Amino acid sequence: MGIGPVWQAPPDGRELLQWLRLIRSHNIGPQTFWGLLGKYGSASATLHALPEISSRTSQGRSVKLASEADATKELDLVQRYGGQIVATGQAGYPILLAQVESPPPLLTVMGDASIAGPRTIGIVGARNASASGRKLSELMAHGLGTHGIIIASGLARGVDTHAHQASLGTGTVAVTAGGINRIYPKENKDLYRQITENGAVVSEMPFNAEPIARHFPRRNRLISGMSAGVVVIEAAARSGSLITARFALEQGREVFAVPGSPLDQRAQGTNGLLRNGATLVQTPEDVLEGIESQFSAPGDLEDQVEGRSIGQSRGTAPEATRKYDDSINDEVLGLLSSTPVHIDELARMCGAHISIVSTAVLELELGGQAIRHPGGGVSAT
Repeated sequence: MGIGPVWQAPPDGRELLQWLRLIRSHNIGPQTFWGLLGKYGSASATLHALPEISSRTSQGRSVKLASEADATKELDLVQRYGGQIVATGQAGYPILLAQVESPPPLLTVMGDASIAGPRTIGIVGARNASASGRKLSELMAHGLGTHGIIIASGLARGVDTHAHQASLGTGTVAVTAGGINRIYPKENKDLYRQITENGAVVSEMPFNAEPIARHFPRRNRLISGMSAGVVVIEAAARSGSLITARFALEQGREVFAVPGSPLDQRAQGTNGLLRNGATLVQTPEDVLEGIESQFSAPGDLEDQVEGRSIGQSRGTAPEATRKYDDSINDEVLGLLSSTPVHIDELARMCGAHISIVSTAVLELELGGQAIRHPGGGVSAT
């Protein structure tokens, strides 16, 4: 269990604009976004409260709010480009991505991202893939597609490109590291258009954002998050595909790897995954065998998602009668060190409900006194 967002009805109209303002504000990422909504109940109320929150300590992070004019401009640019902005919980949002801890509150979509249902598999791998790696990517994507599987990938050169091309007829979703209008690499311009007509291109980045290096891990997290499992085909020892695999493990997804020659640098990462417990696959049928139990009743999964609000925390601490007040902030801060401690443990030591401690951690983070880590860990700055 981590610090998860609250469940509530998806926004529409003016509140959607306030969601966009909040997530585009400086120093507000998905985790902080959901924490703030959990405390204040809406983006509108959060935007009103943020200036006072960030000024409470001299160490506070600089929270520069996005203006309503800028948010309105982005909405207009997206619509004129032919896309739409979809919020967590709305029909066009990938169903599995909505279940991960701190999902992106908003996605910009070209096409129909709702095709990324429970039967979605990610395929990733080397940009400089060998001829056999590219061919295997095509065979894997096409074979899975004929069994009703949607393919998710990152529109990159090599494995990604061939996976998308082979699944155009059965459904594919491309996740980009830049704004929805920044096609990267440029030689995939025609492929980008074909994907929007046969599936979807999605991004969590602002319109016009350049696909710079630090954005690619966020893209990788979306690929694994919207997939029931991830297949890695050729990956070097320090490959971005391994980042996708790590996110998949953190999100409780299956990780599959295709073995390669130990003499090929492009196989070091995939062989390492196998050594550490990934499932060895060589054919689409291998993947289906490894994942079919999750596909046995997709309707049950959809009912489960629809039956609770988007981004719900994955558990609850024991009930406690303690209410939130500023003293809990000092108590939590006193328990923190440079070594991360799980928020469940903080709640146990404070004798407070997880929601109360989450609020305290959020205040400390905005005050520059705490850092949250993947998986629910918290440390002092």
